[in-house]
Amino acid sequence: MVDYDKPDKKELASYIDHTLLKPFATQKEIKKLCEEAVEYFFASVCVNPVWVPYCASFLKGSDVRVCTVIGFPLGANISDVKRRETEIAVSQGAREVDMVINIGALKQGDYNLVRDDIGAVVGSSGDALVKVIIETCFLTDEEKVTACILAEEAGADYVKTSTGFGTSGASKEDVALMRKTVGNRLGVKASGGIRSLEDALDMIRAGSSRLGTSSGVNIISSL
Repeated sequence: MVDYDKPDKKELASYIDHTLLKPFATQKEIKKLCEEAVEYFFASVCVNPVWVPYCASFLKGSDVRVCTVIGFPLGANISDVKRRETEIAVSQGAREVDMVINIGALKQGDYNLVRDDIGAVVGSSGDALVKVIIETCFLTDEEKVTACILAEEAGADYVKTSTGFGTSGASKEDVALMRKTVGNRLGVKASGGIRSLEDALDMIRAGSSRLGTSSGVNIISSL
């Protein structure tokens, strides 16, 4: 448990998915991301699927996991595409996958489609963790709760607030609502707009067990 008055650097770093999902990221930037993840003891690097083989090779022998994104950032791919994308990513070394739900299906009440879509990823993920991005900025509180329940029913390991590409990112209120909904049965990942130590601690206090941020180095270095 994080000591909020005097956080331990390594313990706080273990919450962080060190993230670079910009479409124009270069290999030089991805290499730096991996080097920083090893240096600061981050939980994972979170990268687009094209970088999974490179990161898996670079990080081999370290404790840093490779996380990638599925159906990103819109979630509007058909389920067979998400399934195949997951299979390829896992075969290339991804140990965590963050998938985006079919947001439109959720909003129109097609819950079977949403559940089955998540299940397609879970079923093809092998031993990899599955985090379900519900994109809270587009949802009502009722829809957020429903999305969390569907993710749990589909066998996911985590629910996650945001892609970072929507109209807003994580909020303490959304994290608290998601944690209340899933209890201790699933992890909760806050992502989007977490740029400072205060932001990170606020999200953990609200119930986050993982943080997605591109500001991990700044956060840890501020301690």
